[in-house]
Amino acid sequence: QVQLVESGGGLVQAGGSLRLSCAASGSIFSMFHMTWYRQAPGKQREQVAIITSGGGTNYADSVKGRFTISRDNAKNTVYLQMNNLKLEYTAVYSCRAHQTALMRDYWGKGTLVTVSS
Repeated sequence: QVQLVESGGGLVQAGGSLRLSCAASGSIFSMFHMTWYRQAPGKQREQVAIITSGGGTNYADSVKGRFTISRDNAKNTVYLQMNNLKLEYTAVYSCRAHQTALMRDYWGKGTLVTVSS
């Protein structure tokens, strides 16, 4: 069992930056692909960024050039650096640890990011 705990959310002005963290329990963190999602009020959940177990990354078009996903396997943590934030980025951001080969899929509870004008 893997538990994921997100942190780093909060209130930030448009144009500002935040860094989200997702800390995972367990000893096989490095084997998981890690994905950040967000769900804005009244909208469907959206995949934001993924970093594979091998370190490859991919981003939603809406955040390319603004967000950077990274991982520190020694700390069992994945990060999402968010720069030049827009009002429409207000959402609950959640992380997911998944690996089909292990038949494992875990979600955190999320952290709220509010971008104000």
